[in-house]
This record gives sequence, C-alpha cells and structure tokens, in this order.
Amino acid sequence: MSAPYEATWESLTRWRTPAWYADGRFGIFVHWGPYCVPAFGNEWYPRNMYAQGTAEFRHHVETYGPQSRFGYKDFLPLFRAERFDPDAWVDLFRRAGARYVVPVAEHHDGFAMYDCSFSRWNSVQMGPMRDVLGELAASVRRAGMVFGLSSHREEHWWFMGRGMEIDSDVRDPRYADFYGPAMPFGDDWSIRDWVPRPDGRFLEEWLARTCELVDKYRPQLVWFDGWINQIVFQPYLQRFAAHYYNRGAEWGLEVAINYKGDTFPEGAAVLDIERGQLDGIRPLLWQNDTSISRSSWGYVREQDYKAAGDIVGDLADVVSKNGCLLLNVGPRADGTIPDPEREVLLEVGRWLEVNGEAIHGSRPWHTFGEGPTQVPGGAFTDTRRGAFTSADFRFTTRDDAIYAICLSEPRVETIIRSLGLSSGSKVTGVRMLGSPQELAWRQEETALRVTPPSRLPCAHACVYRVTLG
Repeated sequence: MSAPYEATWESLTRWRTPAWYADGRFGIFVHWGPYCVPAFGNEWYPRNMYAQGTAEFRHHVETYGPQSRFGYKDFLPLFRAERFDPDAWVDLFRRAGARYVVPVAEHHDGFAMYDCSFSRWNSVQMGPMRDVLGELAASVRRAGMVFGLSSHREEHWWFMGRGMEIDSDVRDPRYADFYGPAMPFGDDWSIRDWVPRPDGRFLEEWLARTCELVDKYRPQLVWFDGWINQIVFQPYLQRFAAHYYNRGAEWGLEVAINYKGDTFPEGAAVLDIERGQLDGIRPLLWQNDTSISRSSWGYVREQDYKAAGDIVGDLADVVSKNGCLLLNVGPRADGTIPDPEREVLLEVGRWLEVNGEAIHGSRPWHTFGEGPTQVPGGAFTDTRRGAFTSADFRFTTRDDAIYAICLSEPRVETIIRSLGLSSGSKVTGVRMLGSPQELAWRQEETALRVTPPSRLPCAHACVYRVTLG
C-alpha cells in the first residue's frame, strides 16, 4: 500500500481534521523542565540568566554565583522530579474535563524530557532519570484521553546565544552538544533582530529528532512554536508532515499538527494562536494555547494566576468560534502541580461537569455570540478584555439544541436577542443545564426572555439549552 501523503503542500492539504479534536475542545498543556528549578522570571530563565542587565542575570549571580562557575547545566542534578506521579497528573486533568494532554517534549533550552537518541542531555540520563514523556503518554492513554506533545527545538538555534557574550559555560566546548549552536539573536521582538538562518546540519537534525518523537511515542498531536515559520524550515516541515500523517494512517490514528501564523497553508494543519483568540467564527478548527498564569508558562515562585471564571469565559468564547482551548500548567521541580493551579483546574472541571454538553462535541452556531464585552482578536490579547457580564452570550450547537452560554451569573430576567422571532428561529423549549427547575420564558419579536432559576446550578457562567421547532 502506497503512502497517502507526499511532502508537498498540495498533498498535505488533503489531510482532514480529526474527529477527536473537533469534539474534544479542551486540552491541557504542560511546561516542565530544568527551568523550574530556579523558579524565577519565567521559562526563558535559561536564556536570560546569561543576558546582562536582566533581573534573571542579577538573581543568578546573587543566588548561584557567576555563570562561568554555575551555568544552566548545573540545574540538571537539582531537577530530580522525586514526586512526579503521571497517573496523579492525568487524574487531575481528567477531573478538569480535558480530553487531550500535550506535554513539552523539548523546550528552547535543549533539554529533552524523553529518551532521545540524539543527545545525552535528556531526562533518562540526567535529572529525573526517567522517560517523563513515555510515562505520561502511557498514563494519558490508560485514562482514555488523547496524547500529544510539543517541540520547540527550532528555537534552540539561538536560544543560548547570550551566553556567548559573557564569560560563561556556554562558551566551554565540553558543553557545546547541549548549549550549541547558541547563535546571536536580539531580544527586541518588535524589529526581529537579525539571526543567521539555521544551516543544513541543524535542519536535518531537527527533522530526525522530531520524527523520532513521532515514531517512538505515537502522539496524535504535534505542536510547534512560532519561529518555525522561517522559510528554511518549509521543505523540512513538508517532509515531517508527510512522515507523520503517513504514520498516523499506518497506525490507524487520527493525527494533527499545530502551527502559528502562516507556517502551513490552510487545511494542512490546525492554526494555533498563542495567548489570544479570534473575533469571529473560523470555518476551520483552530486552537488558543494559553496558561493559567499570566506571567509564566513554567513554574516560578511568584505567579500571577488567572481566575477560574475568566478561563471558563475564554473557553466558551473560543469554542463558540470553532476553536479549542489548550490550557497550560507548570509543575514544580519535584513533579507536583501547585495548589492554585490544581484548584483552578478542578473548578473548571466542576463547571464542565454541569455544562460539558455545550462544549464537548459541540459546533458553532451561525453567530458566535452577543453582548457588550469586546474580545480583541490576535495573539497575546487574552488579558486585554474586560470582565464578561450577564448580557454577554456565546452560542454553540449540538444535535437539535442551541446552547446559550450566559458568561456571568444571571440574577434577573435573561434577554437573548439572537433568539427573537425576527431571527427566524421558533423556540419550543428552554431549560438551564444542571437545574431541575421549570423555567418561565417567552419568545418575542426581538428577543428570547427567560427567568433564571431561583438557585443557579454552578458558578461563573450558566447555560440555557434551547430547542427549536
């Protein structure tokens, strides 16, 4: 049997979105690596600790000494993961209502959280001394969830480059297989400072590493970060996507790739928007990846956490526009998930336990929503919107029902203008998910008016299930 995909965009756009993805709608991202040992700043500590003038540089020298004596590699023995329990993680993610799990296989720092045959700098030979990715994959599958992974290897080309500018261990040839290539790259992202393009050796190794991840762990989702949109990656991405999609067909598994910007043509993979949303419905499935913390993806001691209600609102907004929400957590170095993050996940899970039928397996309606609160479109906008009100609604549909998600707890008469008689919809029934109470409602020319139950079934947002005749 010939392979169904070739390494061309024309062939790759014949790929189809997996049903598990379109139905799942909510997943968990996990950023975990040696950068959680210093637990300072954010997951870019490995770069910034070598960048003069940064808070990380000052903190590092004051806490650990000069970078020539204590470099990033010296955090590895301290990254012990002694309390890492993949089954406990997955149980928490399942209780949160997630349907898929995407741990970081390798972040920009170059440390592989899996059994990597291309580098000794991996979690089996150093640090945890365990195949973190493999153990988590097995737990996810035992729980009946979908396993994915992310690779940020492309950014390692320049990520450790600041260490070449000072007296540091990055310049020591003994560690070049970890820190290299360490190319120069400025940090003013507004002008995207010049950086040498990755060479053929790096690109071939990138392809080999990424194909090994697929072949060894059989993920159903592979997530890529934004820098992979560099033009030199295009033929390698085509080769990778063809290999991965063909392997999925061979395994009988539906698989998908995430990309940012214009890295892939539409229809060849799933668009991902980092910390941001869309301002309307996208016909093709897309994803918002964001974090429970506003300040960091990885664990740091001083986090600025989002409230569960804000995450519920974003989930409803994203799904109403045909998207999925991939929500990140950052475990500590010992492998435990901080209590504030656990509490947020469990609160979201309690909301989904009541209202999940409006999210899982749903599809967008002809309009995503109504209300006064504007949600800006684009990346890095997910903390710019105002608080949702009880006049803000998001709509989804499933089977014969429309779900009107009221994004703040309704306390008085609910007015849903998109479901008036003038919309062409004839309402035949209204109830609130999780409530046994019969609701008083009437459909007028300009709106559907509903009296909410005397006791709301959940916090944050409530869902009206509306049937039409």
